[in-house]
Amino acid sequence: MNNDNPNIIFNPLISSIQKVVLYETRSRLYLVGSNNRETRFRLLTIDRLALNRLSIEENANEFNSLDIRRFVSSLTGSPKVTSAYGVLGFVRFLEGYYLILVTKRKCCAHIGMHLVYTIKDTVMVRVNEVTSQRPPHPHEERYKRIFQNIDLRSNFYFSYSYDLTRTLQYNESAPRYVGTKVNLERDEPLPDWNKLTNNVAQAHERVDYAFRSDSRKRFVWNAYLLQPMEGIMLKDWLLEVTHGYVSQSCISIFGRHVNVCLIARRSTRFAGTRFLKRGANFKGDVANEVETEQIVSDGQRLCAFTQMRGSIPSHWSQDISKMVPKPPIQLDISDPYAQTPSRHFERLLFHYGSPLIMLNLVKKRERRKHESIISKELQNSIKYLNQFLPPQHRMKHIHFDMARQSRLSGGNVMEQLAVHAASIIQMTGMFYKAHRGSELSFQTGIVRTNCVDCLDRTNSAQFAIGKCALGNQLERLGFVKSAKLEFDSDCVTMLEHLYEEHGDTLALQYGGSQLVHRIKTYRKTAAWASQGNDVMQTLSRYYSNTFSDTEKQQSINLFLGLYKPSFTKLNQPIWELQTDYDMHNAFVPSTSNASITDWVRHKVRECLPFPCADTNKLVKELFRVHSNGLEMIDSYSNYHQSFKWTDLSEHIEFEISQLATRYMPTFRTNYSPFQRQIQPSRKGRQNPSMTGQSSTGSTNSNSSSSSEGEDSSSDEDLSASFAEKESKQTETAEPAPFTLASMLPSMEQVYGVTINPPSKQSMSIYKKYVQMGKLSSGGAQPTQTAVAQREQEHAKMMRGITLRPLSDYGTDSYLSVQPPTVPAKSQLIYAEYCKIPRNFNAVPKFEERALLYRYVQQLEKRLDFEEATGSV
Repeated sequence: MNNDNPNIIFNPLISSIQKVVLYETRSRLYLVGSNNRETRFRLLTIDRLALNRLSIEENANEFNSLDIRRFVSSLTGSPKVTSAYGVLGFVRFLEGYYLILVTKRKCCAHIGMHLVYTIKDTVMVRVNEVTSQRPPHPHEERYKRIFQNIDLRSNFYFSYSYDLTRTLQYNESAPRYVGTKVNLERDEPLPDWNKLTNNVAQAHERVDYAFRSDSRKRFVWNAYLLQPMEGIMLKDWLLEVTHGYVSQSCISIFGRHVNVCLIARRSTRFAGTRFLKRGANFKGDVANEVETEQIVSDGQRLCAFTQMRGSIPSHWSQDISKMVPKPPIQLDISDPYAQTPSRHFERLLFHYGSPLIMLNLVKKRERRKHESIISKELQNSIKYLNQFLPPQHRMKHIHFDMARQSRLSGGNVMEQLAVHAASIIQMTGMFYKAHRGSELSFQTGIVRTNCVDCLDRTNSAQFAIGKCALGNQLERLGFVKSAKLEFDSDCVTMLEHLYEEHGDTLALQYGGSQLVHRIKTYRKTAAWASQGNDVMQTLSRYYSNTFSDTEKQQSINLFLGLYKPSFTKLNQPIWELQTDYDMHNAFVPSTSNASITDWVRHKVRECLPFPCADTNKLVKELFRVHSNGLEMIDSYSNYHQSFKWTDLSEHIEFEISQLATRYMPTFRTNYSPFQRQIQPSRKGRQNPSMTGQSSTGSTNSNSSSSSEGEDSSSDEDLSASFAEKESKQTETAEPAPFTLASMLPSMEQVYGVTINPPSKQSMSIYKKYVQMGKLSSGGAQPTQTAVAQREQEHAKMMRGITLRPLSDYGTDSYLSVQPPTVPAKSQLIYAEYCKIPRNFNAVPKFEERALLYRYVQQLEKRLDFEEATGSV
């Protein structure tokens, strides 16, 4: 996009702090950070005697292993030791600070040679030592318990070398601005990389640069926890984590593995539970905003497609004071000039480019207006804002009443969504990158899917778009000729499991329950037994929304730093607040002199249709390196950790390769993952990190699902129509009997031959063969049989069998041998040969062989003549 020069390579910096050891003494905390090989060390000292403040000192020197051993041995007493893999940050409630460390991790995916880890366990360490004798504040433990409702062991992810908060297209773009405080409107960018000479000796000499990425704070969930560490010198101490869903699976294409990685980034802006966060705030941040990226890689080439989901960007809410399954929807603030939607759409144009495609799944026709209220509001906002955009960059609105289409007789929602998905992929394109110097392609624009809750219907629609995108990705990589993939094939089944886990995980985080309606429900292929599970999930969601949402929202506000406890009288405890409206809707009057109709910045307009963020990439640090083997940029050594003992069952490559066998039947004749197969009924792969405590402290669940509240309005009709269809099918259709011929292919299909009964002639030969076998083994008679009876049986078996020996050796035995008779002719030839003078030390020449051959011929003629005339 902004660098077509194949000789300039940009390498992200790999964190030099990948292991941390905490030494606790009574007066201080010592954090010793090291690289992956434990050859370089850094030291942080934290004063524990400082009351209600955090005092961090970093040693400017870098230590080796010998220096660290000397330092540890110099510590007085026996300090408590805690091993960890990173520092999540510090948090303070009312009395002192707490240090949060990642003590367990697991590699869950890899993007190229960048490893992605999920947090499996954390520890919370008290920093400030209590010196006074006064009792602790009674609210301290309660705040701590609310904070710990955010289960950091579920669905929190990080990487030491890859920026998970950005898309692959952004990470692969060339830097244009360097610094922490950059104004794109005023500051000058870096020189054009395509015209830069780099002061190299040869024209095509490779030049390597190292950069530190500037993360997108919208997706950094521990940004508030890291604020006390912003003053330290080495930035590698700052371990940023994202929240959402990351999983990777594999397509086995005749032994060649193609990895499919699904990354969902949950936004920290206007974050909350299902009913308590609706619509958008004054800054244009919408509720339930998630960016989903689908990356396909074959080891060398990368292809990515990005889509997003989010609530309708307007000021609307639902009254939850009454315990009803479907609270009425109401518009809180009138926005005739669509200022809130304009801020939201302008941010999308900045990060993703144009066109913006709105796939609206909300109901359109209702007897009593419910969902159609916000659907009309969205449509009016898009229509108004499009007046001030150029025709080629105007937003596109696609309204698809998913609930109504699913109720139609024989209506397959997925087939109709596939038509829209194909046009969407054609308009936005995809990001593609191969080896250095090859042609690149970019994604311009994004599809934004929404229903009311952005859970059930939204997840099924995103799967339909992801399925179409996967076909185009595989076609671009050269694995298929057509981008259309068949349902029930191994490839689509794998992707369906990924998107169901993706939707289930997000729904547990937002709604506290599993998906009520899955992809198979909208395909009309779900089993009748699943209807009972849908009812249980609906009840679980209703219970969570009624009794648990308030506590979850308090945990999110406390974790993200939206609420900060203090001793002031004006600061009420978080559990006594009637509402958190002011935390998420801080209204700041605009100081811009721009007109309301000029809602897209000039810098963004001039980059369209390309994203302004990717074209003007911002990094924190950028410098040139003179060797690509340095540890700070050596991704190969960071990925292939040959110095460590590795359990094969826990290795990420082993796990991903084994996933290919989970979607393939045991018996099959065609091993193509793109051909439709009869999928056996087997339990889907579960997300091991998916629990009800996933960031919101909901009840545990052993499956990973979630759903949308507003889907329940159409859920009953959908379930009833589906049940009626299932009952009719079971009455008319009788199950086919299971036979060997129906389960296995015939021999003619596999080998091209068939097994027929043998002919009479063949059977006669076979019987004689059996008799010969009995004769050679002494027969099948018992040893006590009489001689006469044995001879009789022998004659009976020999009837019709004539044994002719292939050779006759006479009476030769190991005792005596009768010498053979040599003819007189052969004796004469040998006698004449012995009379020839020979020199055994000399090698016969080639021309002498012809003379010898003529001599033997003449000798044979003479012997034949003498034999004929009788003169021998």
